[in-house]
Amino acid sequence: MNKIKISDKVTGTFRDNWNFCVGTERMGIALQKEYQDTLEFVQKAINFKYIRGHGLFHDDTAIYREYEIDGEMKPFYNFTYIDKIFDSFLERGLKPFVELGFMPSQLASGEQTVFYWKGNVTPPKDYSKWKELIQALIKHFISRYGIEEVLQWPFEVWNEPNLKAFWKDADETEYFKLYKVSAMAIKEINKDLQVGGPAICGGADYWIKDFLEFCKKENATVDFVSRHLYSAHLPKIQTHEFCYQDLKEPEEMLKELQTVRQMIDNSPFPHLPFHITEYNTSYNPLNPVHDTCLNAAYLARIISEAGDIVDSFSYWTFSDIFEEADVPRAQFHGGFGLVALNNIPKPTFHMFSFFEQMGKDILYRDENMLATRKTDGTVTITAWNPVMEKGEHFDKHFSLELNLPKGEYFINRTIVNEAYGNPWKTWIQMGRPRFTSKKQVEILRNAARPLVISDRASCVEDILLLEFTQSKNEVSFFEIIPVTDETDTYYKLDDSMIPGY
Repeated sequence: MNKIKISDKVTGTFRDNWNFCVGTERMGIALQKEYQDTLEFVQKAINFKYIRGHGLFHDDTAIYREYEIDGEMKPFYNFTYIDKIFDSFLERGLKPFVELGFMPSQLASGEQTVFYWKGNVTPPKDYSKWKELIQALIKHFISRYGIEEVLQWPFEVWNEPNLKAFWKDADETEYFKLYKVSAMAIKEINKDLQVGGPAICGGADYWIKDFLEFCKKENATVDFVSRHLYSAHLPKIQTHEFCYQDLKEPEEMLKELQTVRQMIDNSPFPHLPFHITEYNTSYNPLNPVHDTCLNAAYLARIISEAGDIVDSFSYWTFSDIFEEADVPRAQFHGGFGLVALNNIPKPTFHMFSFFEQMGKDILYRDENMLATRKTDGTVTITAWNPVMEKGEHFDKHFSLELNLPKGEYFINRTIVNEAYGNPWKTWIQMGRPRFTSKKQVEILRNAARPLVISDRASCVEDILLLEFTQSKNEVSFFEIIPVTDETDTYYKLDDSMIPGY
């Protein structure tokens, strides 16, 4: 039994940067109806502030085209699709966290591509045309949305240039050139526009040191540092349909963030904001761990603590409408999304929705629990129990003593675990249907609902006792709400008259 005393004294602030941003598949796919419906669903529950994705300049958005005019190839900028996409984001309360990439095929210096949808990852063949493209785009945004709005949008140069898959030869020098040209192009329009990078993946943090030293030496403006964070080891098995990986312990992710934060603090730019513009357990969009309760219970600690280290972190991604590894070929396929195809929420979606309901004043926090108080006096607790070992007997038992004013309290508990709010398990029981029928979708949506149980307790001598058990990979959310009892206002009320009560 874990015995914990929770005082009424505030020990810190639960910062809201955990839902600062969320990731999305490439910009062009945002025109799909299911994508828009799912984004609406996610926003109502979690209320992310920004959205970031690849493919802004991919050919399917049609922003950049070249045509021969009087024997000379000249650019034509087409903002038809990106306007529709960004309008839809802003209508849902989301600001763009703008990733500048990948390279339009007509501006690219080579033919190397990444993903099923073939994003070009080579440098521009003409940096002056790249600069003109950046400036034309931002001037258009300012014209359409206003300078005060666009000043709130971070502009991030490229994605994971330290990987050969995302930047030709992972050429650091060439990336620094791209960054400087891009940053100067942006700042020439308005010096207060935000630009940063290098958006690297983990395992190459020397890039950040080199990047900041380059910016200092070359007088290349940098307003923030960005990096990605995943906890999976190299694949044990990887096929065209699935990838299986072991995970590091959650505290290893937190240690990585501390290391980079210290690196920034020791750089020529010690006070720069630090954004994690992608994070998840696995970096592979075909890993079934993303569909599980473990994913939710594992990442709960990261959400609880990482905001004390970084200025924002962005879950990759909000939806399984995602085509990096080809068009999804099954209802559940290990996709990154908080929500599966057919708008079916996964356990990690519910974990996020729990944190959205937390208060700002921290009363208690450890590796398995966060307790907060809201302005109306409601105490909220999110607790989690990640288990990466095989077996059945991993329950944790808790006894909480909460220091609360004397009185009656309504206790509402919402539970996601292996038995509840776990549509992936139900899908497996169905026989893993690739293309679900309407009836199967209905069953899965019902299976995705968490278990809700309630109780009432008395607080005597300023102590309310709350005992509960967390099963394997469970995430629970408690609301402890003061009761204003109106029972006495009901004339001749007598529930004992109800048969069986």
